[in-house]
Amino acid sequence: MRISTTIFLTDETISPVRLARELEARGFAGLYLPEHTHIPVSRETPYPPGGELPREYARTLDPFVALAQAAAVTERLALGTGITLLAQHDPIALAKQIATLDHLSGGRFTLGLGYGWNREEAADHGVAWPTRRELVRDRLALMRALWAPEPTAYEGGSGFSARASEVWPKPAGGAPRILLGGAAGPKLFAAIAEQTDGWMPIGGGGLSETLPPLRTAWEEAGRDPKTLQIVPYAVLPTPGKLAHYAELGCEETVLQLPPAGEDEVLRVLDTYAAYLG
Repeated sequence: MRISTTIFLTDETISPVRLARELEARGFAGLYLPEHTHIPVSRETPYPPGGELPREYARTLDPFVALAQAAAVTERLALGTGITLLAQHDPIALAKQIATLDHLSGGRFTLGLGYGWNREEAADHGVAWPTRRELVRDRLALMRALWAPEPTAYEGGSGFSARASEVWPKPAGGAPRILLGGAAGPKLFAAIAEQTDGWMPIGGGGLSETLPPLRTAWEEAGRDPKTLQIVPYAVLPTPGKLAHYAELGCEETVLQLPPAGEDEVLRVLDTYAAYLG
């Protein structure tokens, strides 16, 4: 099993360059970064785990800028987002960012997508909350049209369209690996089967119960069962937990690092090194 990591990189934590170098030197498989453009202080949306929202949410670095730095100082380390809030992006500009990062990194990028949880943040981007799932579906389809090998027009239903255009560079392989995050359920599983390469379940709990219906949705959509990718995300590891994921067919797990300075993060990496094969 590949062991990757995720962290809220901020202006107060270890730097992307230092972390990326340490991850690659120690044999970790990848680095995934979350995204929040801003956190409105007059929030009505509760923090999903409960309690006060941790300070790192409002201080998060732009993931694409930070991953570009990580790409520049590594050769093998996989790079990804966990998650990109696609409904909050102009998909034409984002398609260019993704293709550029994937091209410059030699095809090392994974696009982790999600619908988001902070209504106020989304509203400032003009997102009507009930439409966010359809926005993600539509904008992902537009980005795939821009990444197509031949100029391909796309007319969507969410206000974004693209005429047939020359768009370069292209992501390696035609598109990056795309994983969708979110809570288990029929709507999510249908979207995964229709649009993506697999699921990023946060925390990885309950997979024994949730994977069978996902696999059913995947096969009913005509997808090859062998191609479904399950990547447990933001995991606090134990040997038993990782062994369980491996038994379920997970080929990669993403471990959570603390949003801390260099000394603390490197200490945790030393602890996590015991899980590297």
